[in-house]
Amino acid sequence: MTSPQTLLDGPDGRVRLWETAIAPARASSWLEALLGEVPWQTERITMFGKTHEVPRRVAWYGDAGATYCYAGVQHEPLPWSPLLAQIRNEVHHLIPGHPFNSVLLNWYRNGRDRMGWHADNEPELGRNPVIASVSLGATRRFDLKHRVTGEKVQLPLPSGSLLVMDGPLQHHWLHQLPATAKVHDPRVNLTFRSVR
Repeated sequence: MTSPQTLLDGPDGRVRLWETAIAPARASSWLEALLGEVPWQTERITMFGKTHEVPRRVAWYGDAGATYCYAGVQHEPLPWSPLLAQIRNEVHHLIPGHPFNSVLLNWYRNGRDRMGWHADNEPELGRNPVIASVSLGATRRFDLKHRVTGEKVQLPLPSGSLLVMDGPLQHHWLHQLPATAKVHDPRVNLTFRSVR
């Protein structure tokens, strides 16, 4: 495991990346297990009067009562599986002091699946949420964009990496996972968070 690389650190928030937080064989094992055991959901959202299928599959796990609402959809948590509890414990070990009580899983089946520009700024996440993002599977590009200056940061998130966003980042920066024709393999992303 490498030490974290600090990508952003200032009054508008902080981003750190552990490129090899999880050994490759372990990351592959976790990916295979999650693809097989998670009851993945297909979501539909309505924007500007039109209903669309979300271009990825999702699942929400957490402590009892860790209800989360985003994009107009309310999510009741599934109870922690042994594997997800184990992954959460490993994340706690790397960034102690952040008792994550929930995790959002996104399954990007190939490069066509994506996540558009957004911020994790829902009220139930608190004022300055800490978001810990574990990537398993295909390497995908992750983008950040400053809301005022337009400054952009692009970085690849390889399998086994851990990205942590904290401080006031969600107030000042947006992030996305864009589509790409270059990727054909699946990726599962686990974003651990604390719902209040």
